[in-house]
Amino acid sequence: MNYPRFRLALAMASALAFGAGTAAAQTITTADSFFSSVSDTYAALTDYSAAIKITAGSGSSAQAMSGQVIFKKPDLLRIDFSNPAEQTIVFDGKTLTIYLPGYNVVLNQTVDASDSGAAGASLATPQGLFLMKRYYTVAYETVPDPVPLEEGSKEKVIVLALFRRSTTESFRSLRVMIDPETKLIRRIDAKTLTGDQIVFDFTAYKLNQGLSAARFVYDSPASANMFNNFLFTE
Repeated sequence: MNYPRFRLALAMASALAFGAGTAAAQTITTADSFFSSVSDTYAALTDYSAAIKITAGSGSSAQAMSGQVIFKKPDLLRIDFSNPAEQTIVFDGKTLTIYLPGYNVVLNQTVDASDSGAAGASLATPQGLFLMKRYYTVAYETVPDPVPLEEGSKEKVIVLALFRRSTTESFRSLRVMIDPETKLIRRIDAKTLTGDQIVFDFTAYKLNQGLSAARFVYDSPASANMFNNFLFTE
């Protein structure tokens, strides 16, 4: 099944948590220490919700997806999309579920937390951030001071550049952009192994709302075709 939205959904499943809800720390000397502070601050969160927009490609060929992401400690994660409508990605700590309404397909993947190849689905956790630091080098892109989010923007962010240490990671490189005022991840600009670009934007954060675990329970449509363990089987 080699459809553009299908591929984008799989890329999201392996990387969406790179920045969703992650908080930055106060400006400090080294990028590694800064990133460790991100992990420490993130570990203190009990839950969050945020608006999320994912853009794959650029120019007239760009594809956009948008919706709401929610997280609950330690490792519950869910995205409900408004575009494409009803598309859903859920991780309950053990199983990753993706519903693609356009194809009437539900994809299920059991995740082994000890498998670094499966780490993408659980990166919205302190353990996931640990694995991220372990398998990627971390540096300031230029300086540790705030810079414009993009050319001509008045919004300022601190930018970290991450590069993979091994060939097994989902992305070749990541630019993680952190709002210095709210201390939250604002954008992640990711490059895939094939050189494609996927941009994750996070806005309208709400932290520590006391989200119920019931919100992360997903009942698959009875008419949908089910495919199990689709990511890591040979």
